[in-house]
Amino acid sequence: MGPVSDVTPGTRTTLREHLGTRVGPKHELATLLSLAVIFGALDVVISINSHPTTGWAGPRADLVLQLVVDVAVLGLRRFPKTVAGIALAVTFVTVLADGLAPGLLSPEDPASPLILPRITPVIVIFLVRLESPRVAYAFVGALAIIGSEPWAPSWTITPVGLLSTIGPAAVVLYLDARKQLLQELRDRAERAERETHLLAEQARFEERRRLAAEMHDVLTHGLSLMVLHAGALGISSKEPDVRKAAEEIRARGAMALDELRDLVGVLNTTSADLSERMANPSPRTGSAGSPDETPDPSTLVAESVAAGIPVELDVEGERSQMSPTIARTVHRIVQEALTNARKHAAGAEIRVELRYRPDGVGIRVVNTPPRRQPDEVLAGSGSGLGLSSLRHRVELVGGTLQAGPTPDGGFRIAADLPAYVPTTENRQKTAPR
Repeated sequence: MGPVSDVTPGTRTTLREHLGTRVGPKHELATLLSLAVIFGALDVVISINSHPTTGWAGPRADLVLQLVVDVAVLGLRRFPKTVAGIALAVTFVTVLADGLAPGLLSPEDPASPLILPRITPVIVIFLVRLESPRVAYAFVGALAIIGSEPWAPSWTITPVGLLSTIGPAAVVLYLDARKQLLQELRDRAERAERETHLLAEQARFEERRRLAAEMHDVLTHGLSLMVLHAGALGISSKEPDVRKAAEEIRARGAMALDELRDLVGVLNTTSADLSERMANPSPRTGSAGSPDETPDPSTLVAESVAAGIPVELDVEGERSQMSPTIARTVHRIVQEALTNARKHAAGAEIRVELRYRPDGVGIRVVNTPPRRQPDEVLAGSGSGLGLSSLRHRVELVGGTLQAGPTPDGGFRIAADLPAYVPTTENRQKTAPR
């Protein structure tokens, strides 16, 4: 936004469009009609209380001229220059007649000292608001000069003429300048707030990037050595059990490296990149964990059932397209939900719903109200940070988590996760070349 005083014709055009949109043609026409009636009645009252005009124009020539301008005001919204020209012409003719034939178009002893049409302030207001400054100032200046008669200054005519022309124009310009100043201050405040958020986001990103570098340098080195040693052991050993265990270690280490890569990518991704990635999803590149390589939540359900806890599992879709990180996050959510139910909802029935989709997975774990008092030792064994840590983990991979009590006194945990970890690395790999 430019300076307050920088008003251009384009600005006036925009203001005209704004007025037409905000006020509306019908409302503005009604306003002009009301003003025309009010000033017309005022002109009639003043004319009745004034001496009649003399000469060939008739006894009420001044009233006729005033009413002509009052009626012309109805077209002020669409033809401001034409209406201003009519008012200027009436003023000029009146002043000229007073000099050549006094009493012809205005009484020699009028009840009102105003030479200008009495509705002139309305014309000036609309003229300044709707026309470019050059046109508006030209008309206002001409009306002010003719209406104040500076060649024959008078304490009754000159001040009234200036106040009827320059006064309304100054008020309109002041209000417009104040409005623009307030808008500029609001824009500056919003810009400063955005910059503050950007600085905070940059600081968070730098911390996350530092943490990602530490994780990459420390964990990747150790895990890669473990995978290499396990592979070498599986090849060199002649014992079937040792080879099987080595292959299991190698597979788990490789999966851990895959998950670490995704997590490091998330830490190196800004919030803007993450939002864009979630708004424009694309298939994940790289290895997607197969059901044999990623943890299956059904094992958690089986463990709870074996322990005597009634758990119902409802699964839809295939989980084979999820990345290892997402699969482990699903596992953690179900694990945390079942653990909380065992601790705090003794005897409750639990329902686990997993909805696998091509673009993600939905998890719902709901337990009924507890049927007996929970074990005090078991209920007090937690740190109280399970759900908050879980929420942070879900948000880190671009998902959402909701947890809270149900109307019947139970508890519900619901999460929605993408099928892949939305990282800058993935976006670069899938970008068209």
